[in-house]
Amino acid sequence: MATDNNRLTEQATGVYIIAATPFSDDGEVDFHSIDSLTDFYLEQGVTGFTILGMMGEAPKLSEAETTQVMQRILKRVAGRAPVVVGVSHSSNRHVERLSKEAMDLGAAGVMIAPVSNLKTDEQVHGYYAGAIKGLGRGIPVCLQDFPQATGVHTSVPVIHRLVDEFEQVVMLKHEDFPGMRKLSQIRQASDEGRHRRISILVGNGGLFLPQEMLRGADGAMTGFAYPEMLVRVCALFDQGKPEQAEDLFNVYLPLLRHEFQYGIGLALRKETLRRRGAIRSAYVRRPGPVLDRTDLDELTRLTTRQEAALARFEAK
Repeated sequence: MATDNNRLTEQATGVYIIAATPFSDDGEVDFHSIDSLTDFYLEQGVTGFTILGMMGEAPKLSEAETTQVMQRILKRVAGRAPVVVGVSHSSNRHVERLSKEAMDLGAAGVMIAPVSNLKTDEQVHGYYAGAIKGLGRGIPVCLQDFPQATGVHTSVPVIHRLVDEFEQVVMLKHEDFPGMRKLSQIRQASDEGRHRRISILVGNGGLFLPQEMLRGADGAMTGFAYPEMLVRVCALFDQGKPEQAEDLFNVYLPLLRHEFQYGIGLALRKETLRRRGAIRSAYVRRPGPVLDRTDLDELTRLTTRQEAALARFEAK
């Protein structure tokens, strides 16, 4: 069980890395690479982890594998950073079971996305309210707003209503696209005292991180294969150095943009992590993208250019 000091709260800031789930070349879960990837993320200075999300290929894991992956990561982290567990599912009973299992193993909180085919504000609110009530007050919740993947639009009024009704809602993972105005509206409402302030961490690969930090985001919750960039950019914003932060961000922007591609992005990210020595195989469990020779050569060119650009930046 996570200690109170390691529970997810409204004050969460920094970079919560969306962790990949490593597989071997034959498609089996690679527990050795789970350990090395966890160590890699910690070495790069991440604040926390988010596991078993969409990028973690959670829907492709069996229930037994889900538990094994969760156990392995939490054991390896060993309380050095908070771990948020993705528990999204069409069944509230499954959400409740997995959430309680995660918390018993030491998770800091859980992340929930709405099920698909919810069309109205009342439907979205009703789904979240039912799921959160089932968890009870003791489990901190991060709302995942990712309409590109879920097909569900979670409006600002619905988010405010959930924040007002449930004290365990402590974080929003903001991934609407375009959605920066939504971020501004939520932050303005809390700044003016109209609603409780919660943590807002942003996704979308970090593609809009500088603009989102300027609009009041508290950090990032995404999985770019160079997490040290996300860590440094967020730290520079915290230090009141937004121009330096954006200059550094721009060095990585071509590769970040390339990795952001829908359909192929996860394969690119895993291949980069493999090249960096964090995992042994870049295998994406089927059905999933497979890189061809042109894709691999293209990635090599982009990473080579990034390394040269970073060297010039650091030499200034």
